[in-house]
Amino acid sequence: MEAPALTDDALIAAAVAGRGEAFGTLVERYERAVYHLALRTLHDTEEAKDATQEAFFKAYRALRSFRPGAKFSTWIFTIAYHACCDRIARRKRISPEEMPDRADPGAGPAELAERNDMAAALRAAIDGLPEKYRTVITLFHLQGKQYEEIAAVLDLPMGTVKTHLFRAKELLRKALGDAVAETGTP
Repeated sequence: MEAPALTDDALIAAAVAGRGEAFGTLVERYERAVYHLALRTLHDTEEAKDATQEAFFKAYRALRSFRPGAKFSTWIFTIAYHACCDRIARRKRISPEEMPDRADPGAGPAELAERNDMAAALRAAIDGLPEKYRTVITLFHLQGKQYEEIAAVLDLPMGTVKTHLFRAKELLRKALGDAVAETGTP
C-alpha cells in the first residue's frame, strides 16, 4: 500500500528542517501550474521557464518566512507573478535591438493545423487580453483559483478581481465571436 501524500505544510516543515527532497516534492507539485502562469503572463517559453525557476529559487530562500497556515500555492503564485512583472519591466527598459532572438515555437505544420481548432482561437484570444485581465482569467479558469486567492496573489481588492474577470470574459466573448465570424466555424 502506498503512503499518503504529505501536506504542503508537512513538506514545508521538512524543507525548513533541512530535507531538500521535501522542497523538491513541492516543486514537482506546483511547477507545471507556475510555469503556465508565467507563460500566459510573459508569452515566451524561455522567459517562462526562467521565471518559474526564479520563483522556486526565491521561495526556497524565503521558506523560513512562510506564514504557517497560509496556502503554499498562493505564496508561490505571488512570487511567480512578481518575477514575471519584474521581467516585463526589464523588457520595457531594453531596446528591441538588445532583445535576444527567439525562434517562433508556433511555426510548423502542427501549429498551422491547430490554428483551425477552437482551442487555438481561445488561446489567441486570452493572449490578446491586457495583462491584468489575462492574469485573472488564467488564475481563475486555467489554474482553478478562487477570488480570494487571486486577490491575494495579485494584491488586489476582491471587487477589482471580479471586475477584471467580468471584463476579461466580455473581451473573450467579443474576440471569439469575431474569430467565428471571420472563419465561419464555431
